[in-house]
Amino acid sequence: MIAVKMPRALVNELLHQAQLGADCEICGLIGARDGVAQHCYPVPNIAVEPQQRFIMDPKTQIDALRQIRARGETLFAIYHSHPTAPAAPSMMDRNEAGYPEALYLIISLNTKGVLEMRGFYIQGEDVAEVALELG
Repeated sequence: MIAVKMPRALVNELLHQAQLGADCEICGLIGARDGVAQHCYPVPNIAVEPQQRFIMDPKTQIDALRQIRARGETLFAIYHSHPTAPAAPSMMDRNEAGYPEALYLIISLNTKGVLEMRGFYIQGEDVAEVALELG
């Protein structure tokens, strides 16, 4: 299994966002420099049923990608939460994964009082979990 280092402060920021939006799936992008995750770019979820899926607001997503480039970063990860489901890609997550080079981070609030975050590379039907290491 591939291991990916994640800065502890960034992981805490993602978990905090998920807690604040506990009723709906939160989502966003993470930029990296030299392969090291640097910044989180939250993007509003505009899905009709945000409790069950996420659709990033296109304008904010494009703005976030511009900010990533302006900071000399590359797209490192796409993150979202599952308020009532495990931290694993749903069939919809797999079907809509449009950035095969990006890590997909999923945060689960499925167990009361416990947050779980797992990472995956999704390329078509292939899903490979990575080990997340706090750095």
